[in-house]
Amino acid sequence: MSTAMKTVAAAVAAVLVLTGIAAASGAFNGIFDGGDDTSAEEAPAEGEPDLRGIPDVVAVVNDEEISKDDFVMAYENQFQQQQMQAQMSGEPVDQDALKQQTAEGLVGNTLLLQEAERRDIDASDKVVDDLLADYAEQSGAESPEAYLETLEQQGLEEDEARSQLADQARLDELLAEEGGDDKPSEEELKALYDQVVAQQEQAPQGEGEQETPSFEEMRPQLEEQAASQKEGEVAQALIEKLREEADVEIRL
Repeated sequence: MSTAMKTVAAAVAAVLVLTGIAAASGAFNGIFDGGDDTSAEEAPAEGEPDLRGIPDVVAVVNDEEISKDDFVMAYENQFQQQQMQAQMSGEPVDQDALKQQTAEGLVGNTLLLQEAERRDIDASDKVVDDLLADYAEQSGAESPEAYLETLEQQGLEEDEARSQLADQARLDELLAEEGGDDKPSEEELKALYDQVVAQQEQAPQGEGEQETPSFEEMRPQLEEQAASQKEGEVAQALIEKLREEADVEIRL
């Protein structure tokens, strides 16, 4: 099971479910309440997400609806990440394109969860507890219980948090089942390391700059990155296959 912190994907290849948990991890402040449309219809301030005109049902995937609330939660998360990049590049966020990408990501996520259910993939309480402990540790919480309290303060009740974690565990198992457990080859790891070195050489030089760690020193991170890339490739291929046979309607 992957233990890296994950967020809802904007791209179809990046798989994720944990919108509420991403919020408590600092991905954005607060959770949008879809019941109040007044503020959403006002023109957004510069650098803010444009939530005008989002329908109550953003998409339907094989008769399963993706709600406005779920979309907005995911979109705000993605917008914050894109906005930080835009501030560095000077290019504004293309919100229309980002909305479509977010919707596609949620559609792909729904297709994968539907496939996990079709294959009778379930998540035990122990698996959910282990995943909760991982997220708690990565967020800096003192304990899983403290982490759940943080989630509750941001509007995500414990039952819903555990349900999202169970979905994440099902996706992890589905992708492991689909892609196999093959470890990355030495050639793949060295290719990734060469990319890191090249990026380091292209970065602006500064005082006190540290040397790039050796290949062996970076092996754990390289293995994790390779596994993550493979998971994304497996997810994208499976989503494309499922999409061909699915009834999908996006209403943006």
